[in-house]
Amino acid sequence: MGLADASGPRDTQALLSATQAMELRRRDYHMERPLLNQEHLEELGRWGSAPRTRQWRTWLQCSHARARALLLQHLPVLVWLPRYPVRDWLLGDLLSGMSVAIMQLPQGLAYAFLAGLPPVFGLYSSFYPVFVYFLFGTSRHISVATPGPLPVLTAPGHPTGGAGPDPLRLPGHLPVRASCPRLYHSCSCAGLRLTAQVCVWSPSEQPLWATVPHLLLEVCRKLPQSKVGTVVTAAVAGVVLVVVKLLNDKLQRQLPMPIPGELLMLIGATGISYGIGLRDGSEVDVVGNISAGLVPPVAPNTQLFSKLVGSAFTIAVVGFAIAISLGKIFALRHGYRVDSNQELVALGLSNLIGGIFQCFPVSCSMSRSLVQESTGGNSQVAGAISSLFILLIIIKLGELFRDLPKAVLAAIVIVNLKGMLRQLSDVCSLWKANRADLLIWLVTFAATILLNMDLGLMVAVVFSLLLVVVRTQMPHYSILGQVPDTDIYRDVTEYSEAKEVPGVKVFRSSATVYFANADFYSDALKQRCGVDVDFLISQKKKLLKKREQLKLKQLQKEEKLQKQAASSKGTSVSINVNTSLEDMRSNNVEDCKVMQVGPGDKMEDTTANGQEDSKAPDGSTLKALGLPQPDFHSLILDLGALSFVDTVCLKSLKNIFHDFREIEVEVYMAACHSPVVSQLEAGHFFDASITKKHLFASVHDAVTFALQHPRPVPDSPVSVTRL
Repeated sequence: MGLADASGPRDTQALLSATQAMELRRRDYHMERPLLNQEHLEELGRWGSAPRTRQWRTWLQCSHARARALLLQHLPVLVWLPRYPVRDWLLGDLLSGMSVAIMQLPQGLAYAFLAGLPPVFGLYSSFYPVFVYFLFGTSRHISVATPGPLPVLTAPGHPTGGAGPDPLRLPGHLPVRASCPRLYHSCSCAGLRLTAQVCVWSPSEQPLWATVPHLLLEVCRKLPQSKVGTVVTAAVAGVVLVVVKLLNDKLQRQLPMPIPGELLMLIGATGISYGIGLRDGSEVDVVGNISAGLVPPVAPNTQLFSKLVGSAFTIAVVGFAIAISLGKIFALRHGYRVDSNQELVALGLSNLIGGIFQCFPVSCSMSRSLVQESTGGNSQVAGAISSLFILLIIIKLGELFRDLPKAVLAAIVIVNLKGMLRQLSDVCSLWKANRADLLIWLVTFAATILLNMDLGLMVAVVFSLLLVVVRTQMPHYSILGQVPDTDIYRDVTEYSEAKEVPGVKVFRSSATVYFANADFYSDALKQRCGVDVDFLISQKKKLLKKREQLKLKQLQKEEKLQKQAASSKGTSVSINVNTSLEDMRSNNVEDCKVMQVGPGDKMEDTTANGQEDSKAPDGSTLKALGLPQPDFHSLILDLGALSFVDTVCLKSLKNIFHDFREIEVEVYMAACHSPVVSQLEAGHFFDASITKKHLFASVHDAVTFALQHPRPVPDSPVSVTRL
């Protein structure tokens, strides 16, 4: 009974809360507020310019807290390592680190050969940069190593290639500040290039300038020169690796860690090669001697800096694009944040310190990163474990692989490029999702195939920027209508229930207006309004000019008649002249009185004139001139999409005000953001004819005001003829 009594109030409370929630869902949205233009909004909200934060002052501040914050910001390992959950993560990181190290060993040796370096340099590149990234990186799952595209950019014949005392060194902290997933499209073509280069040239003959079609032709041309033993060894190793990877994919849930196919292949191929003596006079080349131990650091050769700047920048962009793309994918999947700036610092330091210790450029490897994540890796402790395993191989176990056939390493490289080549299937998904991205993909792929990696990447970046400009020149222009019984306005072509407000046109662009699309904005506005504004203005000026000419001819005729009358009757003429002079003097006196009228009287006169104009319309109006009138009296520009304005945009908006007022349509603006309003003020956009009273807080405010003031007072004939 006690439990039942206790549960009763809870059920009643839950029922009441559910009922209240249903009532809140059904409740209509009601709000009463005054109509707000920009002036009223600034008074009501007490608007003022935002205080400027001077960042350089904080940079110069020195305190214990700031020093600690800077240390933790640039050395993230001090943040997450003290809070590392040993019981939950250590076993997964240990298995993951061993799995990644097993993959790093053969791929490091293979990429060293591909870059034209002794095999031990591949092991160095798998140790120093990985450990540096463990200290400075912010991604928990990416595996730092040499990805497929970078050996292509460090091949011999290129200014950055070659072994010896002057290895490649990549300066750190280059000013690249963006997530660049689109640049990763070039990696699929890099996979084709790598495959062809592995099949064609020895490390001392690999030219970077060769395009993919040239490489494929060389493959066909050198097929008769291929050695049977090398081809058979590579084919068998490739088939075995593919079978092992298929088994890993199929038994992924049952296996605690993937089958180490690369390690088993290395051990088996090395044992077979040693047993049958491939090293002694065989047509199958082997790795050869691998020096044991670490090498001392070597200072950079400053004479190479001028030759390396351009290539180093290209390598930095490609490497950072790959690393930050994969890092953000893993971060979104596991719910943490990757700092782009710190990632650039970490990769720069990894390559800088690695270059001092005879390493070639590194970035993020997609295949090893996926293995690190799938085998239970939770942090960069896995990377530290893999680097320590590579250190053990460098010191003691490296010489055991001197009988390893190079064809096996080539097979390992080609099989592990399947992730890059699989990106060719992105064409179908991009066709359905975003065809603009598909166009970038195709241009990037074609440029990287027909040109080398450097020029292909440059073409891809330039084309992406040009496409951004083109897309801003072709935004979506729309006439908005009011959704019934709401203050919401939507495109009338998309929403069938949205209806235009009678006498009011609401126009909106989906992109900001700037120098590249200002003319398109004006043309689209005049076209969507259904009024040939330029034609009406030109016809109005022609008719007014004709009227002025007729008045001038009539005055000339009157002067001739007066002269003829003066020659016949001199006395009467003098009287008439005196009378006309008196009339002119009296008119001047009246004009002076009119000019001395105060501002309040002027507003009253304007209102009175407006009322009189409704009774006796001015001769300069469209109706009086016999021209067709627009079917709307107010135009509202929804400027909510504007993020900035330039001088061309300001002139374009002023011209819109001027042109539509010429055809007796008043123009209002709505929904401007505060930074845009500040830029309008700085550009002296507001004046006596365009004030902040023409700018409203929302489209509905502007529509309500326009309906209360249906027809503006026509311009005076003087202002019209002045144009």
